[in-house]
Amino acid sequence: MNAATDARTDAYDVVVLGAGPVGENLADRAAAAGLTTVIVESELVGGECSYWACIPSKALLRPVIARADARRLPGLARAAAGPLDADAVLARRDSYVGGWKDDGQVSWLESAGIDLVRGFGRLDGPRRVAVTEPDGAVRYLTARHAVAVCTGSRAALPGLPGLAETRPWTSREATAAAAVPKRLAVVGGGVVAAEMATAWQGLGSLVTVLVRGSGLLPRLEPFAGELVARALTESGADVRTGTSVTAVRRPVPGGPVTLTLDGREELEVDEVLFATGRAPRTDDIGLETVGLTPGGWLEVDDTCRVRGVDGGWLYAAGDVNHRALLTHQGKYQARIAGAAIGARAAGGAGLDTGPWGAHAATADTAAVPQVVFTDPEVAAVGLTAEQAEAEGRRVRAVDYDLGKVSGSALYADGYRGRARMVVDLDRGHLVGVTFVGPAVGELLHSATVAVVGEVPVERLWHAVPAFPTISEVWLRLLETYRG
Repeated sequence: MNAATDARTDAYDVVVLGAGPVGENLADRAAAAGLTTVIVESELVGGECSYWACIPSKALLRPVIARADARRLPGLARAAAGPLDADAVLARRDSYVGGWKDDGQVSWLESAGIDLVRGFGRLDGPRRVAVTEPDGAVRYLTARHAVAVCTGSRAALPGLPGLAETRPWTSREATAAAAVPKRLAVVGGGVVAAEMATAWQGLGSLVTVLVRGSGLLPRLEPFAGELVARALTESGADVRTGTSVTAVRRPVPGGPVTLTLDGREELEVDEVLFATGRAPRTDDIGLETVGLTPGGWLEVDDTCRVRGVDGGWLYAAGDVNHRALLTHQGKYQARIAGAAIGARAAGGAGLDTGPWGAHAATADTAAVPQVVFTDPEVAAVGLTAEQAEAEGRRVRAVDYDLGKVSGSALYADGYRGRARMVVDLDRGHLVGVTFVGPAVGELLHSATVAVVGEVPVERLWHAVPAFPTISEVWLRLLETYRG
């Protein structure tokens, strides 16, 4: 008798790999549909977002942004002139991640009737998962209806000479660091780079941002990255565009890091963060046992069912399917996938995979919202003007200076920002909106509703913004559009 037949085997309706927010939401929807559900996790229940990404990063950023806002207000500016209490900020961050313990999340799984198996899960053929538990024992789980891969993504590091020995920061170390480095280099120009540069500069680091491209936040409207870079520079950071790192070295463990830049210039810092992209956590989860290639993104349909797998039992939600690498989009996909699994288990009753059906993740292409929690904030949904034109749409981009809105001027002296709406001229509705400025994140859902709902521009005139609020920018955009 071999080890596999000796090992414990348990059967469930649904087996979920990964207990981050995506896996939790998918399991919750499957359990709510009356399906027995188990979730497998090798680290902490709650996943990357809860412990090393969304939550700790925003806990670090909030005091930095609050102080920046206070410094723009007479009566508070003098009181906010001093440095932040970095120890207090880091302690608050620690409290939000529960000291990197997941007791609360485990209790939630129990309350939802979802079983938890600790260990590393791998596919072991159709509808079967092998879990290597912490003690080394192997346990097998079989799924009557579906297995869902919700294993997320990890930081992708470039193949630079000396990088492995340097032990650089990734997003995990940047959000979990126990002390403020005196000098920090941030390599990259995307959201993680911009947010972490803002956070650590605000906490007292001397930050140098090294961007290989022409500017920050390249996937958003160009003015977004320009305004964020300007604010970082004014706060004391050194933002360098068109700059590549060719080698790194840290001769003494724990000592300074030397970066070699193109042109042979050298930069010495105490820590270096590489925020240079993400890779799927699919390289060691047994994809080869079901005819798929390990290490790649998983292609799915609009119900998040993986393409190319016989029987249609394998699903993938969240970062692993590469549709939209954002926690809220992954949770959205998870709700749809969990409901679709439940509907298919019931014989397909109520399953609608049409373009606006209850079981179709259409927002992953039509209206993805995103907030970049920098100073100033960036909030965007849908397409940029350039993206819309690349799709062959006939569009008009309408801009307005947010500093000229009454609510913005009251919010802070010297308020600086910009708003843009992208109008599809043939269809008469918005396909994209971008706001840049302090506190604009709370404007985003109104824009998302307008884009998702394809609300005609003429109808938006009757959505009256309250005075005096920053949301009055909607009226100003429409007035500018009408001319």
